[in-house]
Amino acid sequence: QVQLVESGGGAAQPGGSLRLSCSARGFISDFRNVGWLRRAPGNEYEGVSCHSSDDGSTYYADSVKGRFTISRDNNKNTVYLQMNNLKPEDTAEYTCVMVHRCLAIETLHFGGLEVWGQGTLVTVSG
Repeated sequence: QVQLVESGGGAAQPGGSLRLSCSARGFISDFRNVGWLRRAPGNEYEGVSCHSSDDGSTYYADSVKGRFTISRDNNKNTVYLQMNNLKPEDTAEYTCVMVHRCLAIETLHFGGLEVWGQGTLVTVSG
């Protein structure tokens, strides 16, 4: 079974940038489509972004379009979430999730969220 390990969270000022990483361990051959969820304190989960290894397509929530970019480095078995122009409302715990289809991230179909990382906290404040 594949395990997901995240890194890159932390504090940033509004307008700043952070890059989150999600690296695969274990059965790398199982490392497929990967997305990011986030949950702010007291809020529900939000599907932020997803990268499909099947066809290279990507998904972004409207709240992050134009600011966040998801990418994948197959040599490093890692998916990145580059977050630019951060806003205080981006403050949340971010979790990478391996999914059968990116539609599970887009629609928050929890049955399709196969493997979860441990989560990393992002705090945006001035």
